[in-house]
Amino acid sequence: MKIVTLIAQPGGLQPALVESLRNAWGGGDALWLAPDEAAEFAVADVPGNRWDVWESLQADAVDLIVQPAENRAKSMLLADMDSTMIEQECIDELADEAGVGAHVREVTRRAMNGELDFEGALVERVALMKGLEAGVIERVLDARITHMPGAATLLATMRAKGAYTALVSGGFTQFTERVAAALGFDENRANTLVIKDNLLAGEVRMPILGRAAKVEALEEITARRGLTPDDVIAVGDGANDLGMLHRAGTGVALHAKPSVAAECDVRVNHGDLTALLYLQGYARSEFVTSAPKG
Repeated sequence: MKIVTLIAQPGGLQPALVESLRNAWGGGDALWLAPDEAAEFAVADVPGNRWDVWESLQADAVDLIVQPAENRAKSMLLADMDSTMIEQECIDELADEAGVGAHVREVTRRAMNGELDFEGALVERVALMKGLEAGVIERVLDARITHMPGAATLLATMRAKGAYTALVSGGFTQFTERVAAALGFDENRANTLVIKDNLLAGEVRMPILGRAAKVEALEEITARRGLTPDDVIAVGDGANDLGMLHRAGTGVALHAKPSVAAECDVRVNHGDLTALLYLQGYARSEFVTSAPKG
């Protein structure tokens, strides 16, 4: 048995569309998880024209996901940070402060799209930050960093349901520690910017946490908590997230780079982070709202 979930921005999902697709695919009764925003129904098998329908729904700003009905509600959330839990790329914001923003943003874009080696691109970009005073990190956090819509609700609801939550980023601990504390993650892992004499040294502490390290984090944390990868819902947007997205029971490409989305069956292009709750079968009436701290 498979579950078909349709998700849009509030007010963007028309009942007629849901009924039309349900009838075309021979699905069971539609269950509305949120009026005019999210609905689901069961089908016996994955429809053969799934991706054709998915493509047609992009024009209507509707996300379409087909997944197994079993074990949808996960016991662990593993999340990327940059452009996933926050709306920015931290290294790009630091680069603006260093006066090299345009160059670094282009390198970041290419690295996240899988066009460049992640580790090499990170070393190159961090080198350009050499000499920035360390206080710039706090200034960027205070003035430039904003949480992704739905982030606080996703964390509060999953923790209320007993899930363990981990933030695993190719960014920097100086950012993940604050973001994790504000949103309520149980733990966080990232790279560390080297600071000497209160200045950025233009170096990152080795070894670099990249694609393989995210998979290792998934496997290590699940083993420690007596879980399996199938108990995990993972979310990310870049090429360095693909390993953990493929390894997790549910791997969500969130507003992802085209090359990343193309490799993932679960794609959220229009909804916010609360889409991850709808995917697990939670209705909006079950959401726990919690203002982020700090």
